[in-house]
Amino acid sequence: MNIPGPEPQEDGGIGAVAAAGGLHHYQLRLHAEYGPVVRFQLPGAETVVSVADPVLLEATAGIDKRPERLFQFLDPLCEAGNLQVLPADEHTPWRRLMLSVLAGRPSHERHFPRFTALATALADRWAEQADHGPVELQKDLTGLSLRMICEYALGGGVTDPDGVVTAFEDVLTEYLGRLYGVPVPGTREEGARRAEEALAFLRATVDRVVAAHRSGGRTDRSDLIGALIEAGERPARIRDTVMVTMLAAHHTTGVAVSWTLHLLARHPDVAERVTNELDRVLGDRAAPEYADLRRLTYLEMALKESMRLYPPGPYGARETTEAVTVGDYDLPAGTTIFYPFRAVHMNPDHWPEPEEFIPERFTPGEEAGRPRLAYVPFGFGPRGCEGAGLAMAEAELVLALLLKRFRFRHAPGHEVIPVERFVLWAADDIRMNVSPRARG
Repeated sequence: MNIPGPEPQEDGGIGAVAAAGGLHHYQLRLHAEYGPVVRFQLPGAETVVSVADPVLLEATAGIDKRPERLFQFLDPLCEAGNLQVLPADEHTPWRRLMLSVLAGRPSHERHFPRFTALATALADRWAEQADHGPVELQKDLTGLSLRMICEYALGGGVTDPDGVVTAFEDVLTEYLGRLYGVPVPGTREEGARRAEEALAFLRATVDRVVAAHRSGGRTDRSDLIGALIEAGERPARIRDTVMVTMLAAHHTTGVAVSWTLHLLARHPDVAERVTNELDRVLGDRAAPEYADLRRLTYLEMALKESMRLYPPGPYGARETTEAVTVGDYDLPAGTTIFYPFRAVHMNPDHWPEPEEFIPERFTPGEEAGRPRLAYVPFGFGPRGCEGAGLAMAEAELVLALLLKRFRFRHAPGHEVIPVERFVLWAADDIRMNVSPRARG
């Protein structure tokens, strides 16, 4: 493969990734220097090929295999086989089952009132806190997202969502840190013990909810556990599926809403247009109903543009099972292909002024004029996110409810710095002052 890229280094690429400030920054730099197809080193995969052109990505869209070494950090969450790297013959029926639950519009609508109550409770707490300093968006909104996915997937039953969030962070910090050579707090032994205790807490939490679910005799297929039980999945696979679903959903949705509020605060003209739409569609109502979401078109455009600039999951990967031609390059079977979603979203050939926040990029006409894979915040192909539709409904609800009620301003002196964690995060959260908004 005569693909351009930096010279190999003895450390396997760890130093270059760290020097760039994380893998997502490194990808932007690589593609700016070497073009749409780049060969580079990646810890855990040695040499990989990164593709940032949506037209070239089409040649890889049907691949249904993930490189196992890159997803080893999720092994501790899965006792019945890492769900992210299941072979295609096992993954396809599992994915079909997940889509039957997570992608079902009737089940979204059925859970919508409870989602609204959870978001309202957070808004009430913020209203009480308004005179006591800024709120931490990512901390609070990831907690809200976890409560929502617990309600959706588990039927409620998690009594300590903050403890679950902390436990997930402990597990991921330890295993991601070891994989990529990133320093983690304390000694290796302390980190391993902290991760082991956190994992035991997570498994016990999920087991309690599953046991309560079974004892109640619930087998509603719009409920994740009910669908898994009805499908005959063994207990370990049910637990693994629930944990991975909670992990994916609580980080990504909360972070997407946080970045959107951050960008709207920086662009008051866009924020005003969003709130005018909310006033027009909702009138005096404090929150939307499910049917209102399709009428909040500009809100959706702003959310999409935020996820273009700050995709919650900034990259993905596949492994070829046969030879594949990508542009001018022939990739043999066994090649790791890296998907730098953020670099795809910043490709100036398809996104003029890519660093600017312009929601109008997502009018129907503009969307129709771009390649299909120019915008991939939830991935694509047979390994794309099963919960994309649910995530969008949750995010639009939360944004509508919060923006109808509050004005958001950045806390003075607080700098928002994107960093790479399991998702695209802000180094010291996103601190905002909230104040009541006059009725429109």
